[in-house]
Amino acid sequence: MDQLDWVGLIANLGFPIAITAYLLLRFEKKIIELSEAINGLKDELHKKIK
Repeated sequence: MDQLDWVGLIANLGFPIAITAYLLLRFEKKIIELSEAINGLKDELHKKIK
């Protein structure tokens, strides 16, 4: 592969990789928040049952 092939490869793959990383980080925060909310609901249900 010559230099132009590498530049084209990075240009074509760099943007999708950056978007994927951004979305994964955003979804990770939301998943953590949802997990905390579910654990809170579980704790509340255990209090109500006892």
